Amino acid sequence: MRIRLGVAAVCLAALAAGGRPAAFTPKPLTRGDLRWLARVTFGLDSTSVARFRQLGRERFLDEQLHPPAADPPELARAVAAVPVTQQTAEQRVKAFVAEQRRINALPTDDEKQRARMALNQAGNQAIYETTKRHLMRTLLSPSQLREQMTWFWMNHFSVFSGKANVRWTVAEYEDQAVRAHALGTFGDLVMATLTSPTMLEYLDNAQSAVGKINENYARELMELHTLGVSGGPSGSNYTQQDVQELARVLTGAGINLTDSSPRLGPKMQPLYIRRGLFEFNPARHDFGQKTLLGHTIDGKGFEEIQDAVDFLCRQPATARFISTKLATYFVADEPPPALVARMARTFQGTDGSIGAVLRAMFLDRDFINALNAPTVTLEKFRDPMQYVVSSMRLAYDGKMITNYHPAVNWLQRLGEPLYGRVTPDGYPLTEAAWTSSGQMVLRFEIARAIGGGNAGLFNTDDNQPRPATGFPMLSSRVFYDAIEPGLTARTRDTLGRASSQQEWNLILLSSPDWMQR
Repeated sequence: MRIRLGVAAVCLAALAAGGRPAAFTPKPLTRGDLRWLARVTFGLDSTSVARFRQLGRERFLDEQLHPPAADPPELARAVAAVPVTQQTAEQRVKAFVAEQRRINALPTDDEKQRARMALNQAGNQAIYETTKRHLMRTLLSPSQLREQMTWFWMNHFSVFSGKANVRWTVAEYEDQAVRAHALGTFGDLVMATLTSPTMLEYLDNAQSAVGKINENYARELMELHTLGVSGGPSGSNYTQQDVQELARVLTGAGINLTDSSPRLGPKMQPLYIRRGLFEFNPARHDFGQKTLLGHTIDGKGFEEIQDAVDFLCRQPATARFISTKLATYFVADEPPPALVARMARTFQGTDGSIGAVLRAMFLDRDFINALNAPTVTLEKFRDPMQYVVSSMRLAYDGKMITNYHPAVNWLQRLGEPLYGRVTPDGYPLTEAAWTSSGQMVLRFEIARAIGGGNAGLFNTDDNQPRPATGFPMLSSRVFYDAIEPGLTARTRDTLGRASSQQEWNLILLSSPDWMQR
């Protein structure tokens, strides 16, 4: 079968019109519209394209910046059915600790080994379920910008699921600390991650106490989360002494895995805080006066942490660092300095409103003009997460995936598994990290699996085969409306020579054009 794009497009347009008067024919989207929409979303599907047509750029963006708190009913039911959603982090960790005690009491080494293997498998299952829930939302949620920002912030405030108890708490960390604040105020987001047991354990602050200070979290809070590298392009300028002073501020912020609270005297008791696994224990806190970047912080207990975070988030270096990182993710590997400067001014002028900064970026006239230009100058290469999700959104267009093991495996093989970055710097945001020959070969294999309909995404959740569902029809209305106009002549010509729908799918999903957002 030889697919002729022009004939197919005419047929689809005639079918879509359905005999309606010409006045109701949707206005074609421009290349700039499509490129812009591909940045705001995780990838085009029929829902996002139709909503953009209905609302236009500015109203579509405002809707994305102010999404409903709840997922749509069908998605909400699917998320609620994932077992990891049905327990709190506190319940999971306490069950893990209890199981460890039981294993240690077993009479033989063989019994202990088998039980530890089962416990490790349960931990791996918890990470799979957390990843599955994340992917469900990236594929099916109409609130695409919130889901992108959840992914972005999870990478910015990165944690590694293989350390200590992180695998048991990361689901709540993502949902309550990150996703709930992904479009809010940056300072609130920092505080939410700071008071999460996941972050405190990953960066070793749970062990930090007066007289026994651990500087890990303090250093990353400044270098990776707020100010940027000292002496770097953000303009930050802090010293090792500042790191030590911030570490003193953070003492006492930790984790309590027991059902009891510490015994404290009448002066300390009012300063004690317990929220789930998080604990601020004033008996472990350094109440001495601190000086952070020339700013004096008096010994007040937990209030010092809030004061320090507020102070760091108000710094011009933080505004520049966060604005640069956002623009690098959404706009270009080397974003225009003038755009970053405008975003940074918005950040400072709105007390770190993430939504306001995103709005300034996405509606920036120079950015929009660059996307409308015949030759794109602000290209963005899809990282593995964007490649996998955008391909699945196009191929399955709103269908509920039943087996996420293939997608999880693809991300693992491509080097970007969720919660899998060992170091706290997060995965790279630029093209050079994701364009090796091995990466491209793997993408070709994934394109073949998706395009050929043999990926197993509609098997049972334990990966048992179901009746064959056939291959997806990527030459769809969405393709001709929203993707075909942006393809190069070379890609169109190659698609026109495809001998089957499966080959056509493979060509599209492995083309250079599809690798770009």
